Amino acid sequence: MISVLILAGGKSSRMGFDKALIEIEGEYLLSKTYHIARELSNEVFILTSPEHQYQSFLPNDTQFIIEPHPYQGPLVAFAHGLSFIHSPWVLLLPCDLIYLQTQEIKSWLKLLPSVSEETIALLPTHKKGWECLSGFYRRDCLSSLQKSLNGGNKSFQRWLKGEKVTPLMVQDRRVLYNCNTPEDLAKWTEYSSFGDNLS
Repeated sequence: MISVLILAGGKSSRMGFDKALIEIEGEYLLSKTYHIARELSNEVFILTSPEHQYQSFLPNDTQFIIEPHPYQGPLVAFAHGLSFIHSPWVLLLPCDLIYLQTQEIKSWLKLLPSVSEETIALLPTHKKGWECLSGFYRRDCLSSLQKSLNGGNKSFQRWLKGEKVTPLMVQDRRVLYNCNTPEDLAKWTEYSSFGDNLS
């Protein structure tokens, strides 16, 4: 029913090194994300730049989608990746969800059959709009997305303002905690050690 697209093509400029290579209990974060995705679907793709070196620690049958014009932002990358998808739904995930858990994502999957036909995305809410990089999109949204890009828009939030999006209820919002900076990573380390709350 679904495919999974993992975004791993950014510069990680705020982190200072590739976020995909954050180590969690001896495993790279991208590797952890990939293996969780494989529990959800047999069709898992990693969207990345031409100079990536992730094949050295991922399974030999990993499917990579190489961005022809990298570093243009996640919306451009998503549009390119979506052209490879044939299933009705695609789960979009960033590579830096440090607390990603299979059980939470599987609970999301159960909601898809009840989503209205007019809905193009099922996404968690955010104080600034939608958690655009962590949720489900219909394969058929590609034409609308391309139209938005052709109009000069590279913002997920602006694109989705004109679309029907259904809120996704998240039981454990820690799964949406992403590591963009060394401070984010330090906060995660402190949480893991002492059980403090993430926000």
